Amino acid sequence: MSNKPSEKSEMSELVWAQERLQQDVAPFGSVKERVRDAARKLGWKHSRTRTLWYADMRASIKPKELRRIEEVTGVTYGKQELRSVEALIGTADAIASLHEDESVYSAFAAAFRAFIGALDRTGTRGE
Repeated sequence: MSNKPSEKSEMSELVWAQERLQQDVAPFGSVKERVRDAARKLGWKHSRTRTLWYADMRASIKPKELRRIEEVTGVTYGKQELRSVEALIGTADAIASLHEDESVYSAFAAAFRAFIGALDRTGTRGE
């Protein structure tokens, strides 16, 4: 059994966590100040925060750490939402293939996929 999907998943979570720390949790000041501020806001040790700040590939992020980042930032790690949207796109593609003018539906589906891809790359903002 290959570990590649797991490694890819961890890497994307790690990169997401890094981006949230740098852009949302502690966006201002020197790197040293920002890491210290992020550790304080999240209630983590400085060394753990620094590991995630730099997205050390040897590290894996724990689910409770992802949830804590989501709580502090209001940004949701959108894996489940992405799966739901992919299922909806599949349904829309099936419906579109039943109609005569497929070009309209194909263009809409392509635009929707691009939009969702952009959300997946940047994270999903909660309200």
